[in-house]
Amino acid sequence: MEGIKFDFNNMFSANVGGVNGVEEKDLFELSSAAQKAHEHLKKILADSKNRIKLNLEWAALPYQDEKAVKRIQDLGKEIAAKYDSVISLGIGGSYLGLKAAQDALMPAYFNEFSKIRKNRPRIYFEGNNLDPDTLSVLLKNLNPKKTFIVVISKSGETTETKAAFMVVQNWLKKAVGKKYGRQVIAITDPENGSLRKIVKLEQEKDILSFRSLPLSKGVGGRFSELNMGLLHLAILGVNIQEVLAGAKDMALKCSRANYTENPAYMYAALHYILYKHKNKSLAIMMPFSETLKSTADWYVQLLAESLGKKYNRKVEISADGSEAWLQDRGAVVNVGRTPVPCRGTGDLHSVQQNNVEGENNKVITFIKVEKFKNEIKVLAKGDFLSGKSFSGLITLAEEATEWALVRQGRPNCTVTLECVSPYIWGALLFFFEMATAFEGELLNVNAFDQPGVEGYKNYMYYKLGKPGISREIANEIEGYPLIKNPKYIL
Repeated sequence: MEGIKFDFNNMFSANVGGVNGVEEKDLFELSSAAQKAHEHLKKILADSKNRIKLNLEWAALPYQDEKAVKRIQDLGKEIAAKYDSVISLGIGGSYLGLKAAQDALMPAYFNEFSKIRKNRPRIYFEGNNLDPDTLSVLLKNLNPKKTFIVVISKSGETTETKAAFMVVQNWLKKAVGKKYGRQVIAITDPENGSLRKIVKLEQEKDILSFRSLPLSKGVGGRFSELNMGLLHLAILGVNIQEVLAGAKDMALKCSRANYTENPAYMYAALHYILYKHKNKSLAIMMPFSETLKSTADWYVQLLAESLGKKYNRKVEISADGSEAWLQDRGAVVNVGRTPVPCRGTGDLHSVQQNNVEGENNKVITFIKVEKFKNEIKVLAKGDFLSGKSFSGLITLAEEATEWALVRQGRPNCTVTLECVSPYIWGALLFFFEMATAFEGELLNVNAFDQPGVEGYKNYMYYKLGKPGISREIANEIEGYPLIKNPKYIL
């Protein structure tokens, strides 16, 4: 992989012992299932109808039309030139992917210093929680006339984002007047949903209001950074084509059938074996880079929503070759590794204690950076740190962490980035996306739905009196009330 290396030495029994590591024979025994998984993915990805229907259209995002990408790049430049601040409203992938991009590709403390922003606006993220303290402070301290709003929601109905948008909409309208919609862009479903309805109504009044960009059909939120995140990249001044080029090159690398030549397949296969046969159910994601901590947060959603499933997948194939993936209600499996985000070196003084001496039920993935954007040297004399560079110290810390884990028989692997550039970051995202898709095939679950997320949403909608709640959902909520015995409250 150009600019990226995947080191999985410490996943094998030769390094961490037979009880905790993978044997060569384990990979050989998995080869038939891996080949089957590859053939199935290949078949789906080759058929646009199946890709969209089954929510695998994310795999086509690296190949977007260059003219469409340029229009988004120009739009971002236009917004950046006119406004001091941007509020981005979204939750899940509509927040985590953007935050990961901003932290990885922009200088640290981007919002704090105008010099490093290079005349780009500050970007704030809201609509990802229901805590009144964050949004209220933000709106009290921003100038609405110099603030642009980007709202990202497929349906427009997700409570967190919808509530925040309604508040921000009123705030903007009060200060700007009836043409406030010219300071809003909605990224939403191209045809349906309440947010799309608002766009249509507002544009009937003023064609320059509520401009919009479409969310691609068949792309779930956690896989959608290269779709809904493009405008954010453009506002930041990132060259979108470089990000897509990295993803495209990684897609080619990850299309190889042989998992010994395919880094995403190998990553998935090793974690699958350790999970299913060695009881390694926790996935620790630990970048040794402060700017990649949000990328670890993004990965948590990717893995948890994709692979944490109650039921096996039942595949039904129609006469025309199209597939439907159903929940096999007769096969309750409750599978999925549990992801935990960390970062080195800070969490070496907290979570690492458990990693080394706690229950041996986890696999740690390190992300190591070879060349940082800046460098600092310790100039003091007469100390063992004298003359040492920070990049050298953090590299040594990662190596030392590997050693400490291996010494205790704890499996781990390392993804090494030559640097953190738009190209390499785009490749990194696609690597993890394909690895997750392949692991879903090995587990035989639908990695592209999230039925478990709907439970809390339905309960809230019912309690809030939202129209359209089905009788089935209402009956379930009424039939299983929360029971709070005062005896068990201290």
